[in-house]
Amino acid sequence: MSAAPSLHLVPPAETEPDTRSESFGREPLGPEPLWREVVGARLRHLRRRHGLTLVEAATRAGISPQYLSEVERGRKDPSSEVLAAITGALGEQLVDVTHLATLDLRRQHSGLAAPPPGEIRLSA
Repeated sequence: MSAAPSLHLVPPAETEPDTRSESFGREPLGPEPLWREVVGARLRHLRRRHGLTLVEAATRAGISPQYLSEVERGRKDPSSEVLAAITGALGEQLVDVTHLATLDLRRQHSGLAAPPPGEIRLSA
């Protein structure tokens, strides 16, 4: 029987500078991707994986295909209600899509690859 993972807080080192208003002490690697671009790309990926056209997904979500296209291209920043409607139309959970988008954002901007100081991690 495997042991259940336990949560523990990883405290920042006492010598670390206060990084609450900075990028956790890391040098910027260039412009950070915008959240709407990362979420849009993730939505497009999921729509295509489910084999839906823009028209089909937009109809299910109750929005226009043009608006969905702009969301997928990162041109529009949808409200939380519209984002929930789109993810529901794709048969996905909003929390799962935002989690995947967060992982995508961390991968795209390698300066964010390491967890910030004080983040809670799972350990075995």
